[in-house]
Amino acid sequence: MADTLFRTHPLAHRRAALAELSAAVGGLSVYPEDEVAAVDLRVGPVGPGGDALGRALGTALPAEPNTWTHTADGQLIWLGPDEWLLTSAGGDPAELERELGWVVSAFDGAAVDVSAQRTSLRLRGELARELLSLGCSLDLRPTAFPAGTCAQTHVGQTVVLLLALGADDFRLFVRQSFAGYLADWVLDTAEELRAAPCHPAALANLSEE
Repeated sequence: MADTLFRTHPLAHRRAALAELSAAVGGLSVYPEDEVAAVDLRVGPVGPGGDALGRALGTALPAEPNTWTHTADGQLIWLGPDEWLLTSAGGDPAELERELGWVVSAFDGAAVDVSAQRTSLRLRGELARELLSLGCSLDLRPTAFPAGTCAQTHVGQTVVLLLALGADDFRLFVRQSFAGYLADWVLDTAEELRAAPCHPAALANLSEE
């Protein structure tokens, strides 16, 4: 009988180290998130195509660059003037691709299942912004990168899709082949926080004035 193959999380071998880091550094929690269905959507945001897709999803497409909105069980993330990433915690990728593809095909759009493309890492806590700032060139102060904002950027030497979920809560979507690198970068960079925790004055630079 042929061996049975079981899918493992791209960061399965980093879970223990990330959990230890979260326990050791106060104000920081880092953990891999469960896999979700993801569909890349292409259709014009203004006009009948965008309206039809919004009705199918139960929420209007975010038209403002670098923003995202909630759906019933996931997020709808702006990637470009006519491109969005839909995530769904409970949806079936093939079914979402089929149903949404049927909607947007009438308007020369496309829906493609990209669930196997990325995985996500969650960073939470009052030191999350401080950690990200050590490897990201974006202005991450709450006034410049508030909740509801997203950006395709670099953290360390890898490209991520960065979402601000809250004041001190971030989701980093990363290509699965670079997930291990990103986790290792977090573990290595966080050593600076272990050795020299941020003083209130340093954290104030990343807070609203």
